[in-house]
Amino acid sequence: MIHWPRVPRNDTGTPPRGGLRPAVVALAGLLAFALAPAAGAQTKAVDNAPPVVLVQPAELRPLAPQSEYIGRIAVFDKVELRARVKGVLGKREFEDGAKVTEGQLLFTIDPAPYRIAVNQKRALRDGAQAALINADAQLKRAADLLKTNNVSQVAYDQRLSEQLQAKATLDDAEAQLEDAELQLSYTKITAPIAGLIGRAAVSPGNIVGPESGVLATIVNERQIRVLFSVSQAELLNVRRDLRAGEHLPVRLRLADGKLYPEKGRVDFIDVTVDPNTDGQMARAVFDNADELLTDGQTVRVIVEGNEPAKVLVVPQPAMAIDQTGPYVYVVDGRGVVEQRRITVDFVRDGMIAVASGLKAGDRVIVRGQQRVRAGMTVEAQAAPAAADQPKR
Repeated sequence: MIHWPRVPRNDTGTPPRGGLRPAVVALAGLLAFALAPAAGAQTKAVDNAPPVVLVQPAELRPLAPQSEYIGRIAVFDKVELRARVKGVLGKREFEDGAKVTEGQLLFTIDPAPYRIAVNQKRALRDGAQAALINADAQLKRAADLLKTNNVSQVAYDQRLSEQLQAKATLDDAEAQLEDAELQLSYTKITAPIAGLIGRAAVSPGNIVGPESGVLATIVNERQIRVLFSVSQAELLNVRRDLRAGEHLPVRLRLADGKLYPEKGRVDFIDVTVDPNTDGQMARAVFDNADELLTDGQTVRVIVEGNEPAKVLVVPQPAMAIDQTGPYVYVVDGRGVVEQRRITVDFVRDGMIAVASGLKAGDRVIVRGQQRVRAGMTVEAQAAPAAADQPKR
């Protein structure tokens, strides 16, 4: 029994001013001492509480296998414009990066020297034509005289030789004129295909020629190819599908992690194997109407299987990898954590197809793995559905 100290009173029967303070302080101290063990016990109980983790059961689900490769984009039509004759580069007839049409004039080279050459060769051609006309007349006259024995056979043969030489001279003059006209045509550089033209590498006023390199590049990006290497083991399945008349659907994952909206198809596999990688080059074709894909761009190529099969799957965040290989944490019916080594078949759409190490119904930890270890007891809570999970 606690005896409370008697509070002194004054003559009026009321406690003196300030007389309650020592009693209140003593009471507070006794209460704090009495409650201290309970607070310590509560803190200890919180510290010993099992950690909370989110689990999701492994389940059988129809999922088509897929493989992922690194590929590079290559356009079907690509033309490098070069100067085929030497001269001063004239006005540029396009804007860098613009769309051009087939036959559109892009560059000009000063045509004056080549026009003069054409006129010279045309004059030589005309002279050769006149010489041939005269040689034809002389040969005809000699033939008439030979019939009446008024000219010798030797003279006739001489006229025939002169006519043949005149004809050969005309043929040579016409060839030279054709070559001069061809050289003159090279002073106009036009677009051989329609597409997008890159930046001009040479400014007007510079002297260009066949040794000047590429003046500009035109690419047609309406349809593109993606080249990627396939291992021999995976190539067998691809060949079986191609021979059966089926085209494997192919997707592209861009540099920002997003999937390209259009699907492509594998249309060609190379006939040789790279001895360094033991792989063969495969090609997939994609429509590129929006011209989002660019020549030379690096992408990830996803080849999807045609026939979905039921496989055991778990969410990809459940898997961890150490030096031994991939593993997951499984919670049994008593709440005890167990580490399971697994064999991964393939990964698709955020799910892992498990070939071995798990069975359907095993509760796999999908969140909170960092706080647990094998043999620990945890409080397992069901993970929310994918639509209900908060966005990270």
